[in-house]
Amino acid sequence: MAESNEREVPEGTAVLPLIPPELGVHPLLLAVLHATVFLDGSDSTVVQPDAAAEALEYFATYLQRLSGPELQRVREDMACLTAYARQQKWSKQEVRFLKTFLADFGVGDETRNEEG
Repeated sequence: MAESNEREVPEGTAVLPLIPPELGVHPLLLAVLHATVFLDGSDSTVVQPDAAAEALEYFATYLQRLSGPELQRVREDMACLTAYARQQKWSKQEVRFLKTFLADFGVGDETRNEEG
């Protein structure tokens, strides 16, 4: 799986650039970010939109459970990723995705976290 650049990726597939381990970003967060971009950004010929939307709703539900030190770590990782993306001159759309990811998924919204 790690050697995906050797395979032909279908047109319309959304992916983020590879994020180096040196940044120290939690690997599970990276997996969620890459899966989110794939599900939300890929064309309907690649990913069935209704199935993707349902999966993303579950992502949001689980991410909203973050609190305390876990939430702080994710916030720090997202700030690190956003700075890295800007430094590497990623597209504005990719930088915006990173910058707004937590808010877009309702993470850190205390009224939503009370439900979980």
